[in-house]
Amino acid sequence: MSSTVKISHTFKVGGDIEINRLGYGGMQLTGTGVWGDAEDRNNAKKVLQDAVKAGVNFIDTADSYGPHTNEILIADALYPYPEGLLIATKGGFDRSGPGQWQINGRPEHIREAIEGSLKRLKVEQISLWQLHRFDPKVPVEETLGPVVEAVKGGKIKHVGLSEVNVTQVERAEKVLPIVSVQNLYNLGDRHWEELVDYTAKRGMAFIPWYPLASGPGKMADKINAIAVKHNATTAQIALAWLLKRSPNILLIPGTKSLEHLHQNLEAGKIELSDEEFSELSK
Repeated sequence: MSSTVKISHTFKVGGDIEINRLGYGGMQLTGTGVWGDAEDRNNAKKVLQDAVKAGVNFIDTADSYGPHTNEILIADALYPYPEGLLIATKGGFDRSGPGQWQINGRPEHIREAIEGSLKRLKVEQISLWQLHRFDPKVPVEETLGPVVEAVKGGKIKHVGLSEVNVTQVERAEKVLPIVSVQNLYNLGDRHWEELVDYTAKRGMAFIPWYPLASGPGKMADKINAIAVKHNATTAQIALAWLLKRSPNILLIPGTKSLEHLHQNLEAGKIELSDEEFSELSK
């Protein structure tokens, strides 16, 4: 799993949009239960602005965060966008209240989600649009119909998927090209090891959500010892492990705290040895 090759800190999404592998996830800049706007909107805008100033050029959001408020916040904080900033968004959920998420892959909903995201983000083209989930009630070929139309119409450049397996990726690829997969994956939860390797071989980005989880308590001593050696936090070691795990992994740690934002970004400077990586991977 490890390599002695020097870690690249950039990745080309879709083979043509080069970004820094340490990005930012916007979900926490909402109210409780990912419902409503951020409690301290001025602070939320500053977090986004500071992230970009610090070199972040990949921000992940979704129309369901708020819903809608997160995309509006990003536009309010960053528009007009600096050159080279990739804002990725997602569609495919209905929201009925705090903590409530209902999968909706109906074509009319997807079409509405795409058009809404374009308006809220104030863009003519979404650089990376991701399907939140496969809807068991709707064939994915139907769900992706409006996405194909949007790509042909220049409204979407690249398309990704979230919480999928290899079979689902290959099924979607019969409809249109897929450039990224966003699944739950971190140092403590490596259920999708096979998919990380599959996407790497295919040149697709793998975007772990919940990347800061460092694993069960039994790993604490091991992680702490390595963190002390690097003068780092446990979270920084968890991020550094992901960066070393595979060159196609893009990180989107989210936070409301300016201090934590800068701590997370410092993880990019930590280079774990092959021995440390292997020890953490056991």
